[in-house]
Amino acid sequence: MVKKLQKVGNSNALILDLPIMEMVGLEEGKEVQITVSNGSIIITPVHPRRVDREELERQLDRVVGERREMLKELADS
Repeated sequence: MVKKLQKVGNSNALILDLPIMEMVGLEEGKEVQITVSNGSIIITPVHPRRVDREELERQLDRVVGERREMLKELADS
């Protein structure tokens, strides 16, 4: 998935889609830990929500179903 940074005041913001946030247990207003490693930015919840395997699979199926065309275009490029 490719996203663009958006200007917000003197900073830039990365807008995260709700399905992505739900998959990793992020919620609006919650704290995240930002780590930089080998040129990558890693964002993780400070207090992660525990998700069982069945819930993860349901969420992945939902996101893939909703984004099937976009995912196919990404895979083909």
